[in-house]
Amino acid sequence: MTASVGNYDYIFDWEFQTDGLIRIKVGLSGMLMVKGTPHENINQGFDEDGISGPLASENAIGVVHDHFITFHLNMDIDGVNNSFVEKRMLKLYDPSEFHVINPSSRSRLGNPAGYKVVPGANAASLLAHDDPPQLRGAFTNNQIWTTPYNRTEQWAGGLFVYQSKGDDTLAVWSERNRPIENQDIVLWYTMGFHHIPCQEDFPVMPTVSSSFDLKPVDFFQSNPILRAAPTFEDDLPVCQPSAS
Repeated sequence: MTASVGNYDYIFDWEFQTDGLIRIKVGLSGMLMVKGTPHENINQGFDEDGISGPLASENAIGVVHDHFITFHLNMDIDGVNNSFVEKRMLKLYDPSEFHVINPSSRSRLGNPAGYKVVPGANAASLLAHDDPPQLRGAFTNNQIWTTPYNRTEQWAGGLFVYQSKGDDTLAVWSERNRPIENQDIVLWYTMGFHHIPCQEDFPVMPTVSSSFDLKPVDFFQSNPILRAAPTFEDDLPVCQPSAS
């Protein structure tokens, strides 16, 4: 799916692989947002004028900004009675795994059926937590959240983001401390991008991508590929040149 929002195009790809892994990719492209400047070169007193943002082209400053995409994942692992094993911010030097399991659905070895989130590249907001825009976007304070399913809690930023004071967001819902063990729960994952423009981004940006995985953990009794039918050459699509 591709969504055009303002000057950006967001490309969403969901890959359902034969081993049960689900890979979610997001690609960003479109037209660079710029603001005018009298400068055509950084040696013309560019830094002395206190201009924020890099010079992307003559008389055009690339606006430094962030992108955040939040996924609302109603997991339902072998039913609705799910539990989340661990919740914390992503840390490079304190690695963690984040599992959604069904304690009542067990494998032949007794392991609970589950899926885990495998994070990809990410970014946190550069704004202070008490900054009004960040209060409205407080769902970016953590990359992973878990809440009980509620049909009125569908959008991480609430229903009316631009009119909000930050009192109807995922961060507020999470503070209610509702039970998430053996419940119908929702896993929220936020993907972040810092965009510091460069000359190659002007005027049309090359695509920048990131992804994360939902990987089965004891969901299958063994590797599901072992039972997959073999692929033969006749099964593959063949491209032929069109008649001239």
